[in-house]
Amino acid sequence: MKWYIFKRLVWAGVATMVVLTITFVLMYLTPDTRIMELEFQAAQSGSDPEQARQAAEAARGMDQAFHIQYIDFMQNMLSFNWGWSDSRSEPVIDALASAIPYSMMYGVPAVIISTIIGIVIGLYSAVNQYTRGDYVATFVAFFGISIPNFWFAIILLVIFGTWLGWVDLLFDTQASKIDGEWALRAIVSWENVKQLILPMFVLMTASVASMMRYTRAEALEYVESDFIKTAKAKGVSERTIVAKHIFRPASIPIATILVGDILGIVFVGSYLIEVVFGIPGLGYLSFDAIMSQDTALVFGTVFVPVFVAIIGNLAQDIAYVILDPRIKYGDR
Repeated sequence: MKWYIFKRLVWAGVATMVVLTITFVLMYLTPDTRIMELEFQAAQSGSDPEQARQAAEAARGMDQAFHIQYIDFMQNMLSFNWGWSDSRSEPVIDALASAIPYSMMYGVPAVIISTIIGIVIGLYSAVNQYTRGDYVATFVAFFGISIPNFWFAIILLVIFGTWLGWVDLLFDTQASKIDGEWALRAIVSWENVKQLILPMFVLMTASVASMMRYTRAEALEYVESDFIKTAKAKGVSERTIVAKHIFRPASIPIATILVGDILGIVFVGSYLIEVVFGIPGLGYLSFDAIMSQDTALVFGTVFVPVFVAIIGNLAQDIAYVILDPRIKYGDR
């Protein structure tokens, strides 16, 4: 098993290098808007735009050979020197560090709660197949998958913010801080939690639905199996049958979607949700960077989810072999 985990760690490193290389090539081929702006300003002031471009490229190391720029890029990535954000006038790593906590405040609870609720509803729906509860759960699942997150967020904001006045329309960035610093007491305060309920609820609709449908499909393979009938004949309680004889074997394939589907839903959904609710998190930062054509910041906001996905897939592979004792590690 140790050798298997070691090889998975190596593959995670290779995947990270591939992503970084592709990112570098794309940035190398993309015209730098900052240099184009300098050329325009030089032309307006009567200076030579070509000289201004060469001076800017020399200052940024862009006049070096391709392989030298690539090596510098990789060294900067490893040392967390991810460039300068022109739109925010600060290092990219600082902009990410200030935005990520806002995304985690509602993203992490949404993933945990949606995973638990999705599995519980999926198991209930499988054990009670074709009952009224199963139909209601199926309807809720299709509703969550089908409804657009941004539209649902706007509707909830209109109802609970404008009509009922239960939540503020503007996100208070200082509600989670005390004297300008992050504080756990402020994060869990009702004032901060109240403004995170709607974003969490919207984010959970799709992830709960996805988890519920997948759990139901996997659990149905074991509900009518012979060993379940044997357990019932021996008088094993319903709760024990569901927990040990249905959920345990079904949890192995379920674990495979935790990263691919759930993280994808969370990160993709967070872009529109944060824009609608005005949360200054990673999604809003990426949207603002794209609109401002801030290439360095766009790269940083895109790379963070990719890196999380790589780490998540690594954890998924390790969890897979732990959950399924039939997997042999020698031939992997």
